[in-house]
Amino acid sequence: MTDLVIRNALVLDGTGAPGHVADVAVTGGRIAEVGPGLSGRRVLDAAGLALAPGFVDMHAHSDLALLAEPDHLAKVAQGVTCEVIGQDGLSYAPVDDDTLAAVRQTIAGWNGDPPGFDWNWRGVGEYLDRLDEGIAVNACYLVPQGTVRMLAMGWEDRPPTEAELDRQRDLVATGMREGAVGMSSGLTYVPGMYADDAELVELCRVVASLGGFYAPHHRSYGAGALDAYAEMVEVSRRSGCPLHLAHATMNFGVNRGRAPELLALLDRALDEGCDITLDTYPYLPGATTLAALLPSWASEGGPAATLRRLADPSARARIRHVMEVEGSDGCHGVPAEWETIEIAGSPDPAVVGRTIAELAAASGRPPFDVYCDRLVADALATTILQHVGHEENVQAIMRHPAHTGGSDGLLAPAKPHPRAFGTFPRYLGHYTRDLGVLSLEECVAHLTGRPARRLRLRDRGLVRPGYHADLVLFDPAGVRDTATFDDPRRTPDGIPHVFVGGTAVIADGRHTGALPGRALRRAADGTTR
Repeated sequence: MTDLVIRNALVLDGTGAPGHVADVAVTGGRIAEVGPGLSGRRVLDAAGLALAPGFVDMHAHSDLALLAEPDHLAKVAQGVTCEVIGQDGLSYAPVDDDTLAAVRQTIAGWNGDPPGFDWNWRGVGEYLDRLDEGIAVNACYLVPQGTVRMLAMGWEDRPPTEAELDRQRDLVATGMREGAVGMSSGLTYVPGMYADDAELVELCRVVASLGGFYAPHHRSYGAGALDAYAEMVEVSRRSGCPLHLAHATMNFGVNRGRAPELLALLDRALDEGCDITLDTYPYLPGATTLAALLPSWASEGGPAATLRRLADPSARARIRHVMEVEGSDGCHGVPAEWETIEIAGSPDPAVVGRTIAELAAASGRPPFDVYCDRLVADALATTILQHVGHEENVQAIMRHPAHTGGSDGLLAPAKPHPRAFGTFPRYLGHYTRDLGVLSLEECVAHLTGRPARRLRLRDRGLVRPGYHADLVLFDPAGVRDTATFDDPRRTPDGIPHVFVGGTAVIADGRHTGALPGRALRRAADGTTR
């Protein structure tokens, strides 16, 4: 007999087709049947609720959170049942001892650096094995190009030798064969941003040959944003590698209202046969580290070299000119707007929630000096919110048929961006129900079936017999994000039940303690299982 029947739900199957009321039977962790009048050992009455495939977070920074706090309430409470990690070209595999130490320091602001944590892996496969020990949701991993470059040739801003390029190719191929679904880049983060297009094309050819996709955080979301998007399309075209544009926004004052230009660029490429998808978060501010805003040359050589430059008056004066007059490449070519840069995470709680401009005014010191001194005091681990987005761009981009949802949520900061706790209910509630930007069926497709196709998930992402029972039940009339910028760790309303592989992880709005998730690996046939 069937293990569970979810009865009288509004089934939104993940394809965008009109919803219909039906029963869904689950047995052995999979969907057994969809239809009327089903029976089972246990019945869950879902009248008034919508049933959808579990949501896929296409851009997550849970690389350590999944291991340090595997119940992962921030995401599973939103209905997320699969995350894509290893983002922005910087993560923790593949590494050697020295590279791991450097990566830990570089992205401590993103992910924290838990005391006493067991870093018992070095390769991608070993990291995925750690995930398999028990996590609340499933996870897919991207080989991080910046980490690969660091491992192969350190922090130098130069083209690789042929031997170094071969080493990078081998590291990417090994990571893919061990289960990664593609490769990420962070092309405003060092050392990945030191790679030119020719180097990226060579690595993407390896990814394409093994059935993966390329997910770049490209070189600018501000001045030169359209050129940066076009550059990534050209890398995809030259390499033959499918392209997934990470957090595809148009930010800063120079890009107000310019989303239609981006979408026209992408539509031309799609019409020419390019394979392109993208993800966005449904908020205006961005989030990153304070150190990421530095000009790239100031970070050459790694964290210790960066801190030495910040202590050198002549180097500091040069950095100031670039940041305040020219616009650094780390800050997307836009001169620093200190009033938009809010501290989100720092060892000093007194500065959290305050902008660089506010801290400067309170201390009577120039904003740039406050900025540099904060970096030194926090050993580069400061995290920020950057208030630079535009509502009309956010709405235009999320309507595009190539769009998927991604939180880009950093969970470690003292005051994280609320997108870490609110992205998916915000799509369903604020943008779909309240504003009507998307229909409910279309919104669910953006968050489920479409990202599942990009990831080539086998038997996941749809409500269909034979598929894994990764499912979410939510109230279309009551689902809403409750996380705010002032109180960002609040879980959403209106998502009472979440199942991963048929196991209830959220039941009646509470975490059950179950950890049925695991790493989903790219298989030899290119599908992800």
